Amino acid sequence: MIKVFVPRDSSALSLGAEEVANAIQVEAAKRDIGIELIRNGSRGMYWLEPLVEVATTAGRIAYGPVRAREVSLLFEAGFLQGAAHPLRLGLTEDIPYLKNQERLTFARVGITDPVSLDDYLTHEGYRGLKRALDMAPAAIVDEVAQSGLRGRGGAAFPTGIKWRTVLNAAAAQKYVVCNADEGDSGTFSDRLIMEGDPFVLIEGMTIAGMAVGATKGYIYLRVEYPHAHRALNEAIEAAYRAGYLGKDILGSGRSFDLEVRLGAGAYVCGEETSLLESLEGKRGLVRFKPPLPAIKGLFGQPTIINNVISLASVPIILDKGGDYYRDFGMGRSRGTLPIQLAGNLKHPGLVEKAFGLTLRELLYDYGGGSASGRPLRAVQVGGPLGAYLPESQFDTPIDYEAFAAIWAVLGHGGIVAFDDTVNMAEMARYGMEFCAIESCGKCTPCRIGSTRGVEVIDKITSGIERDKNVRLLRDLSDTMLNGSLCALGGMTPYPVLSALNHFPEDFGVSATEKAA
Repeated sequence: MIKVFVPRDSSALSLGAEEVANAIQVEAAKRDIGIELIRNGSRGMYWLEPLVEVATTAGRIAYGPVRAREVSLLFEAGFLQGAAHPLRLGLTEDIPYLKNQERLTFARVGITDPVSLDDYLTHEGYRGLKRALDMAPAAIVDEVAQSGLRGRGGAAFPTGIKWRTVLNAAAAQKYVVCNADEGDSGTFSDRLIMEGDPFVLIEGMTIAGMAVGATKGYIYLRVEYPHAHRALNEAIEAAYRAGYLGKDILGSGRSFDLEVRLGAGAYVCGEETSLLESLEGKRGLVRFKPPLPAIKGLFGQPTIINNVISLASVPIILDKGGDYYRDFGMGRSRGTLPIQLAGNLKHPGLVEKAFGLTLRELLYDYGGGSASGRPLRAVQVGGPLGAYLPESQFDTPIDYEAFAAIWAVLGHGGIVAFDDTVNMAEMARYGMEFCAIESCGKCTPCRIGSTRGVEVIDKITSGIERDKNVRLLRDLSDTMLNGSLCALGGMTPYPVLSALNHFPEDFGVSATEKAA
């Protein structure tokens, strides 16, 4: 029976994947052709969605972007045999955008049926957990530390150190919490994993539990991800049935339970302590630190909190070894980073690459330059609180320290591109306004500073005492940067000051005023 693959990914669905899948089934039935329709995850090449693949003796042949009205013509052309057609892209694995990546965390995404445990096991799934079950907890932590894995959620804190702290904390109950509240603009790698390979996250969290002695895990998922919610729950049920979750996992005598909890849409709950408050049923307010969550986290107990990509990177580390993972990357940035290309780009999508390639390579070799055909003027990296980088900084390598050196952050790996029609003063104002709307209100610099920041930017762009208000904006940003309780207020100055420093003309600021 011929296997045909149509993504179930929510972005592909928004582009018509469900209609295409239905049309393929109808057309196959009309022609009395037996097919097996598999709903896979997206390959992450969104300009080609819906991407339809057909399994042939030569490999999987891709066609895209396919519309429902084109399905009958595809059948006429013989696409089930991989025949020529204007939409034929050739072997999926040979598409340059995909071929030139290093897919470690995303090794199965787009290849397997996301909720098929058999598919997961066939494609090297659960090998990391099986190895971990034969190791002492400290040895698991050492393997993760050896890999050089750092938090992929923004702070880039070494994962092994965090896990070792929880391991060494004495407590009757410990927890593993996954931060799946992916709220940054231009980010979708967490969603792609949860919709396209949920078992890899489940396996990573289970390994984390084995590493520190935690017996309970929670995935804190944003409510705006209903497709991920369904996929996760279906995969969790399958894992329980097969003995990969619950009591006495695979006869090891160790236990780990896992469930999904939905957040209510507050951006600040992406901050780990605010997330814990919400998970406990309280209002999402940021906690004072110390104590750190690793010492006193969920319900006052030692808690691992990592984001989706961090935890989903753990299975391959345990399977192939920390040294294998560490051999990718540069400097202190080891392994790979799933980079999300969004905004004004010809080829938006996900690129998983080892650290070290430049921003320019991403924007042009993968992103294809601007969708509008105009010059790219700026990119924002790291979500709505990331710095705006001008073209003169496009040769910066994707590396945590290299970005810190230019007063920027990699964050969750989201890149949003803008062409030369963008008004950077408006983008800076949006940064302050975003903070004002999303602030939990607990600390004054964030709660009041962001509101005053919007007012000051309005005065600058209106030409009201511009020189004085530019200085005031800088002073206000300094207060927010150094006085805010968490990164929401503390990072809002990044987009504001980077826009002011690199694009002063959009604020009506002269070179003299900028220097002042």
